[in-house]
Amino acid sequence: MSADWRGRLFATGFALAGLATFLLLDLPLPFLFGPMVGCLLAALMGFELKGYGQISVAARTILGVAVGTSVTPAVLAQIPQMAGSVALIPIYIAVIGLIGVPFFRRVCGYDLPTAYYASMPGGLQDMILFGQEAGADPRVLSLIHATRVLIIVTIAPILLTSVYGRGLTNPMGTPLVQLAPVEVMLMIVAAWVGWKGGERIGLFGASILGPMIVSGAFSLGDLVHARPPSEAILAAQFFIGVGVGVHYVGVTAAELRKTISAGVAFVLILAVLAAFFAQVASRLGLAPALEAFLAFAPGGQAEMMVLAIVVGADLGFVVTHHLVRIILVIIGAPIVAKVVTRKRAEP
Repeated sequence: MSADWRGRLFATGFALAGLATFLLLDLPLPFLFGPMVGCLLAALMGFELKGYGQISVAARTILGVAVGTSVTPAVLAQIPQMAGSVALIPIYIAVIGLIGVPFFRRVCGYDLPTAYYASMPGGLQDMILFGQEAGADPRVLSLIHATRVLIIVTIAPILLTSVYGRGLTNPMGTPLVQLAPVEVMLMIVAAWVGWKGGERIGLFGASILGPMIVSGAFSLGDLVHARPPSEAILAAQFFIGVGVGVHYVGVTAAELRKTISAGVAFVLILAVLAAFFAQVASRLGLAPALEAFLAFAPGGQAEMMVLAIVVGADLGFVVTHHLVRIILVIIGAPIVAKVVTRKRAEP
C-alpha cells in the first residue's frame, strides 16, 4: 500500500472516531468538528495523515450549489441594500494589512513576503500559492492560515449561541428521498460544470464559485427550488473538517512555539478587528447583527457558509461579503508580490 493511501486510511479512521465521539456526546456540528478534532489530535500525536485531494475539492462544490440555489429574485433585490456594508470590506482588509504585516515582520521575525501573505485573510490555498511565488515560506503560511480557520470555526459557534442566542439546529437541507430526481440531477450538473468550467477559464475558487454561478442561474430560471440534500451537505462538512486537521501533520515543537503561537496571537488581533467592523455595520444600520458577525468573521469561505446555513442566517448576504473580501485579496496579491519581489531584489 502506498504512503498516500495509508495516510488517507489513517485520516479516515481518526475522522470517523472524532465524528462518533461528537455524536455520542451530542456536541454541535459533529460532521464538521468531529473529523477536524480527530485529525488534528492524530496529527499532533505524530500520525502521517493525508487529505483526500480532489475528493475534498469536489465536496466544496456542494456548498457552492447550496449558495447558488439560495439566489432568488428576492435575494437579488437586496443587493443594493448591501452596498454600505460591502464598502467597509476594502477598509477592513487595509487595516488588517497595516497591522498584520508589521506584526509578522517585526514581532515574529518573518521576511516581508511571508509577513504579507500570512496577514492577508484570503483563501488558504491561494495565499500559499501566491506567497510561494513571491518567495514566502509555504509551511509557515499553511500553519498560520490553518490556525486562523481552526480557531475562528471553533469560536464562532460558541459566540453564535451565547452572544446572538442562535441555535445550530437549522436544517441542512431536504433529505435526498424528498427531492425531485430532476432537481438532484441539475444540482450535479451545476456542481460539475461549474467546477470544471470554472477551472478551465481560470476562475479563482472555481470549486465553490463556479457551481454557485451555474446553480444560481438554475434557481433564477425556476428550475431548482431546494438546496442540495442534507446528506450531501453533511458529507461536505466531513471533508472540510478533515482538510483543516491534516494541515498540522508533521508539526514540530519549534513550529508550535513560534509559528502556531504567532497564528493564535494574530487571530486575536483579527477577532478584535472583525468585531469592530461588524459593530460598525450593525450600529449604522447597514446589516443585522448576526449577518454582520458572520460577514466579517475572517474564517474560511466554506466554513462560514456552513455556519450561516446551520444558524439560518441570510446566506446571500454573508457569502457576498466573503466573496468581495477574497476577490480583493486575490486581485491585490500579484500586485503586492511584484512590489515585494522588486524590493527584495534592490541592493
